[in-house]
Amino acid sequence: MLKLKYLLPLLLFAVLAVFLAIGLKLNPKEIPSPLIDKPAPAFSLPVLANPEQRLSVADMKGRVWLLNVWASWCVSCRQEHPLLLELAKRKATTIIGLNYKDEAPAAAQWLQQLGNPYDASVMDLDGRIGIDYGVYGVPETFVIDKRGIIRYKHTGPVQPGDIEQIFLPLLQRLQQEAA
Repeated sequence: MLKLKYLLPLLLFAVLAVFLAIGLKLNPKEIPSPLIDKPAPAFSLPVLANPEQRLSVADMKGRVWLLNVWASWCVSCRQEHPLLLELAKRKATTIIGLNYKDEAPAAAQWLQQLGNPYDASVMDLDGRIGIDYGVYGVPETFVIDKRGIIRYKHTGPVQPGDIEQIFLPLLQRLQQEAA
């Protein structure tokens, strides 16, 4: 009976140590999305540059595009912004911004100061569309194919190698597929 008294806490500690070791090996950027290979959630939102105009997922049918979730208050968005500007210069795809829980004047000023990589940026003032897309935090970037299917989700800021190693090859492959 005395041995069980000491063995049980030791066994419990060993199990917890195994779970901790497994958790430490996980990459927080590799958060699986249940939306991969599913239709992009529909939206019709006002365009930041012209709030009377609206943009919807349906407007993007037939095109491969990126949806980049960003905000002027987001420090990591500032970090990835030069990479999005470079990607926009390459004209590899259409880039749509989803301005997440932000004030329109602050967002417009941010783009004016830092440059605007977006073909259009729409305003998700209350964050409901972000919730539909399963956004954990900003920035996040989705690759959506010609049929409106989400093919990839990038959590966190885009890094220099991501453009060449992930985005451009995927965009080229999706551009070649039939709609």
